[in-house]
Amino acid sequence: MNTSDVFEALDALQSAGVPCWVAGGWGVDILVGRQTRPHRDLDLAVDAAHEADALGALELLGYRIETEQRPARVELAAGGQRWVDLHPVAFDDEGLGRQADLGDGFFLYPHGAFDVGTLADRAVPCLSAAQQLDFRKGYALRDVDHHDIALLTAWGIGQTTEAPGRWAFD
Repeated sequence: MNTSDVFEALDALQSAGVPCWVAGGWGVDILVGRQTRPHRDLDLAVDAAHEADALGALELLGYRIETEQRPARVELAAGGQRWVDLHPVAFDDEGLGRQADLGDGFFLYPHGAFDVGTLADRAVPCLSAAQQLDFRKGYALRDVDHHDIALLTAWGIGQTTEAPGRWAFD
């Protein structure tokens, strides 16, 4: 995935009215303001209430479901070169989010889990540094995880903002 692929997917989701936040490696790069490594896919936390709209918008770009693990995640592929991994997050009345995991548990998305970073001088909604670090616990870390953790640590967890729980594109 390159920057234009990321923006193409984000633009399609914005046009479809889908609130989403970039996570994973691209989310880290958005927090630090530049691409720091190659990325196989684009991880997106999406408002679960808009999951069908997200799938429809990405289908128009040629994406098809490749890995089905709902309600935890669904991975889509386009042409064997681009992948988008959707992580549906259900929000309660207070704006706190929950995403199912692959077992019987869930991941929490508190209000401080959301932030806004930049990529190619464009503001992009993403997960906060603290949330990104939290998601890199409980499994054997790969080289890319060590890279991302080093960037997040250098970037500084204290720089996160208290963005509203349902922040979407302007």
